[in-house]
Amino acid sequence: MTALAPDVLAALDSVGVETLRRRRSAKWTAYPDDVLPAWVAEMDFPLAEPIRDRLRRSIDAGDLGYPAADRSGVREAFAAWVAREQGWVLDPASIIVLPDCVRGLELAVLAHTQPGDAIVVPTPVYPPFLSVIRLNERRLVEVELVGDGERFAPDLDAIAAALADGARMVMLCHPHNPTGHLHDREQLAALARLACEHGATVVSDEIHAPLTLDGRAHVPFATVSEEAAACAVTVTSASKAWNIPGLKTAFLIAGEAMLAPVMETSPRLRHGCSILGLEATIAAYEQGGAWLAAVLTVLERNRATLLDRVAATMPGVAVRPPRATYLAWLDCRALELPGGPHEFFLERARVALSDGVAFGLGGEGRVRLNFATSAAVLDEILERMATAVAIR
Repeated sequence: MTALAPDVLAALDSVGVETLRRRRSAKWTAYPDDVLPAWVAEMDFPLAEPIRDRLRRSIDAGDLGYPAADRSGVREAFAAWVAREQGWVLDPASIIVLPDCVRGLELAVLAHTQPGDAIVVPTPVYPPFLSVIRLNERRLVEVELVGDGERFAPDLDAIAAALADGARMVMLCHPHNPTGHLHDREQLAALARLACEHGATVVSDEIHAPLTLDGRAHVPFATVSEEAAACAVTVTSASKAWNIPGLKTAFLIAGEAMLAPVMETSPRLRHGCSILGLEATIAAYEQGGAWLAAVLTVLERNRATLLDRVAATMPGVAVRPPRATYLAWLDCRALELPGGPHEFFLERARVALSDGVAFGLGGEGRVRLNFATSAAVLDEILERMATAVAIR
């Protein structure tokens, strides 16, 4: 990781609510102006300057035509970044450029399963995992995560049982959204063994991979063993770590045997990336290190603030420290809040969180809080929530 730049660090805390309310993204337009949004996984930080500069050059040149992803250099930029940061050596030819990771999930489902096949998903999980399976007429098998008091983990015994019962695929969110769990090498290797024993595919969504906290390393699923490499389809993007989801550029990576069925699906499903997204993604991977290092420092500070404030001011709310992402999974079941925690905090605190129910089995009574914002905005969010809990 590039050394932290103090000026970049200071800039991340400089954006106030009035500036943020001028944004037209989903996060800042979904609710009335008296609501503070902490729901969708979108950061409030200013755009990284190398990305801004590269986008300006494209706009100044009028370079807004049809994208040429395979000739843009974006696959090579990504391959160089994962080799440097994760030790994953990739042939750019093994990378398909897509508009987003959800499209990659859909392609994997269509390529490696048939209608009616069962797909295992450890839940709670990012809601599109669930909808992609249902909308494509596959059978969803939810396996609730298990907790050891400090963190969550996939229930390998339950996954093994589902695979033995005929499931053809496991969808893995790695690092995990919404809990912030960072799967370790042993967990990943065990999952790979199970998948290979049953001839199943593992689709690993690694969009949050650059956002590991406390200096922890992300281990790409496909790298943990020969078995993992043989059954893996990976999807990822720069969109979460560098906060550019609206620019529509992502990647699907697989070995030759796993990639061939994907390439046989409709070419239409592989279209839709953005020329500006290609340019922004190249800038992120080639020049965005200082910005990302500063973001991780702010996220670690914000996580500490959140954990301290929840423990001190919200009795009955439980949260395990996330080891990656900028998302906190709050367990509010002990409070028995009227209408559930999402509606309670929206109505009583005027804070918009993500409703845990949407994340599947294990989500009821919980909410997801996005803490990727300035210290001032986070303080206001937590103060409003604490006051609502105190006077409920």
